Amino acid sequence: MTRRDACGLLLSPALGAASQTAARPNVIFILVDDLRWDELGCAGHPVVRTPHVDRLAREGALFRNAFHTTPLCSPSRACFLTGQYAHRHGITDNTARNEQSRRLVTFPRLLHDAGYETAFIGKWHMGNDDAPRPGFDRWISFPGQGTYIDPVLNENGNRRQARGYVTDIFTDLSIDFIRRALARPFCLCVSHKALHPEIQQADDGSVSGEGIFIPAERHKGMYEDAKIPRRPSYGRPPKGKPAIERAIAGLPPLGPATVTGDETIRNRWRELMAVDEGVGRILAALEETGRLDDTLLIFAGDNGYFYGEHGLSHERRLAYEESIRMPLVMRYGRRIRPGLAADQFALGIDVAPTILKTAGVPVPPEVQGRSLAPLWAGRQSSWPETFLIEYYSDRVFPRIASMGYKAVRTHEWKYIQYSELKGMDELYHLPSDPYELTNRIADPMARQPLAELKGELASILDASG
Repeated sequence: MTRRDACGLLLSPALGAASQTAARPNVIFILVDDLRWDELGCAGHPVVRTPHVDRLAREGALFRNAFHTTPLCSPSRACFLTGQYAHRHGITDNTARNEQSRRLVTFPRLLHDAGYETAFIGKWHMGNDDAPRPGFDRWISFPGQGTYIDPVLNENGNRRQARGYVTDIFTDLSIDFIRRALARPFCLCVSHKALHPEIQQADDGSVSGEGIFIPAERHKGMYEDAKIPRRPSYGRPPKGKPAIERAIAGLPPLGPATVTGDETIRNRWRELMAVDEGVGRILAALEETGRLDDTLLIFAGDNGYFYGEHGLSHERRLAYEESIRMPLVMRYGRRIRPGLAADQFALGIDVAPTILKTAGVPVPPEVQGRSLAPLWAGRQSSWPETFLIEYYSDRVFPRIASMGYKAVRTHEWKYIQYSELKGMDELYHLPSDPYELTNRIADPMARQPLAELKGELASILDASG
């Protein structure tokens, strides 16, 4: 089964919004690195305060069942941009796929060809070089993972030393782009370094240590006494999960000693504060220029993060809910019903076709996602009930080396089929076991759903080729 389905004119602010053409909306896509789906106020987080992202949800749509099809930075970013699964677009890991990423047919590239003014500002992370990629009139990025303080930026092929906190710098540059007097609709991709740790990464994707999280100076005292909410799987040594129960030389077994530390979590929340403030400033700039309701604004994360569930921490990548679930919020005043909470599946590969169809740009036949626009009015009843999750092994983290997998998830079940580890597959019944504590792969009572899921996985892979 495949999931294939089949920016108003930006003028001088003095001309006002009345001269805009709603049929070609502006597009702003804001991507946050490693943001969990539940770390937003609008997602019900009891501690984190994100008033500006919450405003997007209040005035637009919150997708409560949004997922990554590959929960890893580089493949996920390519999924967003192309609308394709990783096995089709070919960005399957975090290694330096510099030239390959230049060949991607991305939604900004297609919008550019259709007459949009386009800009990319932030972390590319599909290849470690910072050279401009095709399809962008304005390009601002950094080499590799970049730095939080005083980053060196590549602006349209010229490097310069910037001063300040990188999240604020990206927001400033984004607002500068928005405020330009342009005679065309625009597409702006803002790709934050936050909430990724500051690390050193080699061309082969290997890293030195786990890195540190560096919030802006003004946020360093926030959440100091905040209690960290914990899911029931927190710190529990995995049982019935042979793939992650394996003994790894030099590493302790998963459990209470391997969870994410409280101060690490607080620093991630503090980093998020600058991102949320940036969303507020972008909204203000759109209001000031009369473009707010003529802009499709999408806010998402590129993969999840473990806070100690099953004893896991920075490994992400795995097919558990904490890793594959995605924060996804959209606002488009012309078409999205305010306050919409959609429970249908929404995938990272759905972002590109959603944007292209809304902009009236033909969706290439290679796109495997589907437009989410039919859900915006809150009346769509028929929708896909199954999707693919895939991960390709790399050697960055020894604990999850050789753990490539193909998985299929429905509203009721999740089946994980490991590609290299025999006899270690997993099966979860999500309504009765939402924290994935009981692997039912050998349960005689689950034989029928297991057989159905295996058939569905084979069908998806065959159809999506």
